[in-house]
Amino acid sequence: MSIKLVIFDFDGTLADSFPWFLDVFDTIADRFDFQRLDRTNIEALRHLDARELMRRHGVPLWKVPMIAAHARTLQGRDLHRISMFDGMAKVLDHLAAQGIGTAVVTSNARANVETVLGGSAARIQHYACGSSLFGKAARFKAVMKAAQAAPSETLAIGDEVRDIDAARQCGIIAGAVTWGYSAPERLAADRPDHLFETPGDIGALFGD
Repeated sequence: MSIKLVIFDFDGTLADSFPWFLDVFDTIADRFDFQRLDRTNIEALRHLDARELMRRHGVPLWKVPMIAAHARTLQGRDLHRISMFDGMAKVLDHLAAQGIGTAVVTSNARANVETVLGGSAARIQHYACGSSLFGKAARFKAVMKAAQAAPSETLAIGDEVRDIDAARQCGIIAGAVTWGYSAPERLAADRPDHLFETPGDIGALFGD
């Protein structure tokens, strides 16, 4: 495989932020007047995509930008509680050693991303962070253009169905990790090109 660029999602892919998300969900729900989390059935919620989750909790689309901005602020306050997944720093080191470009595309704030990545932030050549009116696919195209990488030379790795969908909209290779927000079975049902069960599986794809 000739991959020139690997695009990473942040929350749930590089950063282990799901426990934090569960802790702050009810606080955000109260502030923006939507349904609190049913903590007796967390695993079932991991089988929902983002839009299904919003419908389940009565979140109107017009509130989403405000909710996302508030969540970024809260996460910025709580970054000491969030770290990279074990093994992901090694993956970034290996890709750099192979001369493969890397990017992070996320709705999270760049400052949050770089703080959590720490020294590994220097391994990322391209960042596309914060809210976007045009969606994730448009950002994938922007970082591919900046990296001068064709769709066939680009792998996008995320932890949600929407990440797989965005990759397919761009005609790029879709990879999904099983350690993030969405349940492995939900991801597998969408048939990504690569389903990674451990960070080492990513490295193995590039000969590590």
